[in-house]
Amino acid sequence: MTADGIAFLGPEGTFAHAAAQQLTTDGAWLRPFPSVTQAIDAVHDGLAAAAVVPLENSVEGAVPATLDALTTEHPLVIRAETYLPVVFDLMVRPGTARAAVRSVATHPHAEAQVRRYLLDRLPDAAVHLVGSTAAGAQAVRAGEYDAAVAPVLAGQLYQLQTLDHDVADNAGAVTRFVLLSPPAPPPPRTGNDRTTLVTFLRENHSGALLQILTEFASRGVNLTRIESRPTKEQLGQYCFSIDCEGHLADARVADTLAALHRVCASVRYLGSYPRQDGRQSELQPGTDDPDFQAAAVWLAAVRDRGGL
Repeated sequence: MTADGIAFLGPEGTFAHAAAQQLTTDGAWLRPFPSVTQAIDAVHDGLAAAAVVPLENSVEGAVPATLDALTTEHPLVIRAETYLPVVFDLMVRPGTARAAVRSVATHPHAEAQVRRYLLDRLPDAAVHLVGSTAAGAQAVRAGEYDAAVAPVLAGQLYQLQTLDHDVADNAGAVTRFVLLSPPAPPPPRTGNDRTTLVTFLRENHSGALLQILTEFASRGVNLTRIESRPTKEQLGQYCFSIDCEGHLADARVADTLAALHRVCASVRYLGSYPRQDGRQSELQPGTDDPDFQAAAVWLAAVRDRGGL
């Protein structure tokens, strides 16, 4: 694979494959890898310029492998995001009857989203967890399992027949995918952006998380996601993975990051990029760039004149 290629969680036919097609419109070579970790490692190892991997799902929450890679491994940054509706089919080799299905292969996140369906419709079938939904479809085609829970695209690629369409327990599920690359200046701000970072506590004490949250709140920076992850150093040590509204080029966001750098053991900046969830960030009064500039002018005048 050349360094200008894009790695993704494969094989072909996964939701990550579809996301990679959306996030790379310049004809970049797309190459599948069998796991999120291996796709990200391809960027670390210089085998790919970027990787497209899932970050979170509206039903199952965050993808630990992605969060941990962004938190504890060599730094990467998010360059872009996209959201895909999650629609699963139950698919089999052509001619397979429902009564003949004794094994079902799928990804752990997919299994969690169709668990009730499988219990109700295939109570006697054994569920086997594999590296991706498309890998399950591949294995069914190879005769390793009787059925797969996978995207429609996987069924088309591996010539499987759909027994049931849209079998998710929760309608309208969505997965967020991100494009990861080595550290580089962020794309220009659009006015509706998101910034991702990880904060590491200096020490665990009463109010430590509140101290972090206060830095955002006092500058009118809204959080869109926050969750704790173990630092993997010792039991009981956690860091916080955070998404907030705004761009590094926004004064309120830059000021927040600078404040966090003062109060935290360390802060890992993971990128600013256009927001794609269909929502518009809203500024609170006094938090736009001109407000910060006016405050700086006022403070300079106070210093020069000794009071106003």
